[in-house]
Amino acid sequence: MGDMANSSVDFYPKSQRRELNHAGGFGCTLAELRSLMELRGAEALQKVQETYTDVNGLCRRLKTSPTEGLSDNTADLEKRRQIYGQNFIPPKKPKTFLQLVWEALQDVTLIILEIAAIISLGLSFYAPPGEESEAKKQDGAVAMEMQPLKSAEGGEMEEREKKKASVPKKEKSVLQGKLTKLAVQIGKAGLVMSAITVIILVLYFVIETFVIDGKTWLAECTPVYVQYFVKFFIIGVTVLVVAVPEGLPLAVTISLAYSVKKMMKDNNLVRHLDACETMGNATAICSDKTGTLTTNRMTVVQSYMGDTHYKETPDPSNLTPKTLDLLVHAIAINSAYTTKILPPEKEGGLPRQVGNKTECALLGFVLDLRRDYQPVREQIPEEKLYKVYTFNSVRKSMSTVTCMPDGGYRLFSKGASEIVLKKCTNILNSNGELRSFRPRDRDEMVKKVIEPMACDGLRTICIAYRDFPAGKEPEWDNENDIVIDLTCIAVVGIEDPVRPEVPEAIRKCQRAGITVRMVTGDNINTARAIAAKCGIIQPGEDFLCLEGKEFNRRIRNEKGEIEQERLDKIWPKLRVLARSSPTDKHTLVKGIIDSTIGDQRQVVAVTGDGTNDGPALKKADVGFAMGIAGTDVAKEASDIILTDDNFSSIVKAVMWGRNVYDSISKFLQFQLTVNVVAVIVAFTGACITQDSPLKAVQMLWVNLIMDTFASLALATEPPTEALLLRKPYGRNKPLISRTMMKNILGHAVYQLIIIFTLLFVGEIFFDIDSGRNAPLHSPPSEHYTIIFNTFVMMQLFNEINARKIHGERNVFDGIFGNPIFCTIVLGTFGIQIMIVQFGGKPFSCSPLNSQQWLWCLFVGFGELVWGQVIATIPTSQLKCLKEAGHGPGKDEITDEEMAEDEEEIDHAERELRRGQILWFRGLNRIQTQIRVVKAFRSSLYEGLEKPDTKTSIHNFMTTPEFLINDYIHNIPLIDDTDVEESEGPLRRRFRASPPPSPNKNNNAIDSGIYLSTDVSKTPTSSSSPVSPLHSMETSL
Repeated sequence: MGDMANSSVDFYPKSQRRELNHAGGFGCTLAELRSLMELRGAEALQKVQETYTDVNGLCRRLKTSPTEGLSDNTADLEKRRQIYGQNFIPPKKPKTFLQLVWEALQDVTLIILEIAAIISLGLSFYAPPGEESEAKKQDGAVAMEMQPLKSAEGGEMEEREKKKASVPKKEKSVLQGKLTKLAVQIGKAGLVMSAITVIILVLYFVIETFVIDGKTWLAECTPVYVQYFVKFFIIGVTVLVVAVPEGLPLAVTISLAYSVKKMMKDNNLVRHLDACETMGNATAICSDKTGTLTTNRMTVVQSYMGDTHYKETPDPSNLTPKTLDLLVHAIAINSAYTTKILPPEKEGGLPRQVGNKTECALLGFVLDLRRDYQPVREQIPEEKLYKVYTFNSVRKSMSTVTCMPDGGYRLFSKGASEIVLKKCTNILNSNGELRSFRPRDRDEMVKKVIEPMACDGLRTICIAYRDFPAGKEPEWDNENDIVIDLTCIAVVGIEDPVRPEVPEAIRKCQRAGITVRMVTGDNINTARAIAAKCGIIQPGEDFLCLEGKEFNRRIRNEKGEIEQERLDKIWPKLRVLARSSPTDKHTLVKGIIDSTIGDQRQVVAVTGDGTNDGPALKKADVGFAMGIAGTDVAKEASDIILTDDNFSSIVKAVMWGRNVYDSISKFLQFQLTVNVVAVIVAFTGACITQDSPLKAVQMLWVNLIMDTFASLALATEPPTEALLLRKPYGRNKPLISRTMMKNILGHAVYQLIIIFTLLFVGEIFFDIDSGRNAPLHSPPSEHYTIIFNTFVMMQLFNEINARKIHGERNVFDGIFGNPIFCTIVLGTFGIQIMIVQFGGKPFSCSPLNSQQWLWCLFVGFGELVWGQVIATIPTSQLKCLKEAGHGPGKDEITDEEMAEDEEEIDHAERELRRGQILWFRGLNRIQTQIRVVKAFRSSLYEGLEKPDTKTSIHNFMTTPEFLINDYIHNIPLIDDTDVEESEGPLRRRFRASPPPSPNKNNNAIDSGIYLSTDVSKTPTSSSSPVSPLHSMETSL
């Protein structure tokens, strides 16, 4: 590389020296490379040929090598960074603390409170005539204390909402939509109650003061009257603040964040928070087989060589040297050189498989035959491979061409047995000699060898070769004329054992009402056998197992278009989809989601590991990518990454998802009870006594208990296996069930009876002074302090009741398994003691004696006893109870989900903007979409693209030039490579000399979805024969 860099200027004529100097010593400017990256496919190839002659010419200008890459010269690398920039996306500059504070102050409720605080504080310094000049700042303190209420939640959510205002996003969170509608309804009711409270207080004061008492409005008394009005206004705002459940978004966020942290221990790396609760409603899982249901440690357990079917690894002495030598060379060379078998890390352990697992099985087979593949690779290193046809989901095979000493070429090929065998015209017999292999022989081998292997759950791979004589070099780009007339060396059966924990995990899913489907590239017999071992299909059940070709035939009409009605007849019974392409997986997922045959829309989870699984992962409600075997594109397109590639981890995700839903329901049951009681007490007390029994600061403390502490306590309950014993709630099930409504109203009745008893006769019972009708600036009373303390005690004990939402009697079950809950309850009790005994005027509290404390605790403990009474009442007998918190209507969901080619607006966020109850949501999802699309456009798909189509993700996905051709329906049962006859010149890869490094084949997964140009718009594609089936197109 150093020599190339030093002499690179000799490559250019004098006319190009100026450009080279202008590019800082390189032959390409940054602008040229940018313009080149705007092009794709044939257009890019033409640009490279016109400007740089070929790929090597471009490499020479950039002073690099197509096989070796850049040198390790630090100075050279630094110079390139200065000229071309770093391969790094700079992070967005974060906002300063003062900026966040300022944006938080823009909240409407907070502005109202700020104005009230300023007015109240100013008036508190005014001493009316005849009164002492001591300034009373209680109300000012009240309003000032109220300010933090919305600052942390409303303001920050407002800021996030502004960010999200212009970002189109699909609704995926069912729970969020339900909570939003419920919160808006409660907020409206609270606003009405607060307005009525203020009006009644003002009218009561005006009538009593100026009508009944006959006083006149004196100018010098105006500040006093204004203070009363401000006090009434603050009471009204207090009612509003208590009524509006600001804690709902916080509860969701805490529950999801806590679940995400815990799910990491269960091998679930959650990338999007809403995927947690969505997974709890999952009704279908479309899972890959290899590595997810199986161990992904492939082993050759059967083989067919020399006219003999071996059920175990054959003894090398039973094979002819020619057959054995050809087999070793075919496996060693026609595999990714990055695939290796390494010694075990620990003594006595299994050898480590590095790279593609299928190729590892074949290399292990070579070692089992007491041969070594490494000397073959050293003799023919990777850079000497003449041509490589990499594996992809269409050809389902891989072929490698090497040069022979006599000037000829030898091609080794391996792939799906039923596909490669059709290309074989000869086979090696027991003596290692060629024997004719006719279609009749092939049918017999399929029947006697391949099908029995497949019925045992084995993946069958055929290994073959072909020799090309010296002389005229074949047309390597015409793959269909190259990979034919093969000679079969062997057929091997590879087993990927089912993970031992998978059958039990699938049984749990089925018991939980989740249908598990296997989508695999294996043949139908292998897939059916594995599905039976896993428990996906059971004897006697009515199910379907289809191949991709048959699946496409059934769901498409005579025009080749997918019909939802046809698909609806297939997917309910479909359990296994074999020989499928990534396009088939996307079609299946989309069809299940779009189906309307059930009462509720299906919630679908999908697993994927390949680059082409990206569309299916994005389409699914929850996409699971494999953390070990998954590609970066698959991970970017996913919602959750399985760090162990294990299906049983998906079951853990279901448990956590359902636990999130139940945790939110528990919090709702608790908070709405407090809301109902607090609003009625504040409203009734204010209207009767012209003052709220619960002061503003006390209300804020109660609100803090409801919002922050209760969210943390009830949202951190760990999941249990019992969550998998019920069916999914569904998208339309209300958040508040009739049982929960019974608990809410039942406990509210108990608390209201206690509070009103203490309010109107409490001073008689405790033999203390009454706190009713106290003057404006009177000191705190024991009477109202007892009311406040009793109210808080009832909430603490009711928080224990709220742990159960399905009518269970044992509310203490598992309470010590949640240390956070215990800590919060005890901590809240301790803080309450401090507030009552030492809070004084700021908290409007007077210290209580031990007897009064015991009575408060006794009444609070009565909540537990009352809870048992409520549990005794059958919910079925309470016909008057109604459910609440229904999800978005069916029409709303359908409209959004069907508008696939338009900007998709989150229903929840639209409602949030109306109700001023904003959710914590960021730009991560749309950034992920953009990165995935860029990745697809940059290297995975070949075709034509217009530069002006990249301005938007939606433009890219809906532009007519980009069409995904579904080739799988064109694939015959035995040979699915015939489709490549119609791919035309755009599919031919440009091969420079020397050829590029073929190490790309170690992915073993190539594009099965091709972006091609509409034949009506591009002349170059019109020369290719296009069948009606070939032209079928499916939107990304």
